[in-house]
Amino acid sequence: MRDVPADPAAVPEARRHVADTARAWALPLSDDALADVELCAGELIANAVEHTGGHCTVTVRWASSLLRIEVADTCPTLRRAAPAVDPDPDATDGRGLLLVEALAAAWGWEPAGTGKVVWFTYAPDLPLPAARRLRPLAAHSA
Repeated sequence: MRDVPADPAAVPEARRHVADTARAWALPLSDDALADVELCAGELIANAVEHTGGHCTVTVRWASSLLRIEVADTCPTLRRAAPAVDPDPDATDGRGLLLVEALAAAWGWEPAGTGKVVWFTYAPDLPLPAARRLRPLAAHSA
């Protein structure tokens, strides 16, 4: 478990911590899989820091052949931007959860105390086909 301060500058190090933990455990993850895990973790951590204005806690677990990443924060609701009717292709934000949906085996959130936990799982032995990875992004860019 790692505490991440309420500072966007802390997000890259926390994201690397997730991938470094998986490497240290010698999990059956390719470099591409670790890049996906790191990207998804970074999106959830950045959302927690940016949208709650507070710190968050990142937990990495390996259970039942799944890598599970949990990001706990102090906000009781999930902020999910409504899809734009005509999304701006040059926008630099608003696609984080779409990326997580495209890359993770599963994701979700649940209330926890006065806040919530947002999580995703990654199944290294079941690589996601390219069509599955791109489907959620294509649906929101059409």
